[in-house]
Amino acid sequence: MSSERPTPADESVRRRMSRQARRDTGPELALRRELHRRGLRYRVAVRPIRELRGSADIVFSRARVAVYVDGCFWHMCPRHSTMPANNACWWRAKLEGNRDRDRRTDALLEANGWHVVRVWEHEDAIEAADRVEIAVRTALASAGVRRHP
Repeated sequence: MSSERPTPADESVRRRMSRQARRDTGPELALRRELHRRGLRYRVAVRPIRELRGSADIVFSRARVAVYVDGCFWHMCPRHSTMPANNACWWRAKLEGNRDRDRRTDALLEANGWHVVRVWEHEDAIEAADRVEIAVRTALASAGVRRHP
């Protein structure tokens, strides 16, 4: 795949994509509610480090944990991903580009001392919160922080 970003073949696709929710989606809100219920405090839609192109969905700054809630379609979930038949080459480049960017983001954050938790939109919010809570509490404990966030 080239380094150029693919562009939609048709203006109506571009308009629909620009209206997609980028934050506060149902799965993200459910996860945030569960984390808050557990007493975990976080920041929403911020870049954990300057070098990142985009923001993480949920950030625990002191613990250095970044959480991304990935949509099954947009991030090519192995269980639910589908490939549109119409304009298939463009969609393949777009979706594979998203997945490649996710990998680069994870690597950059990890190289800078962050732990990344990726949650699929289809995951149960309680089970996802379990994984996030373990990551946050483990990171805080290893950093010697006594108080929970």
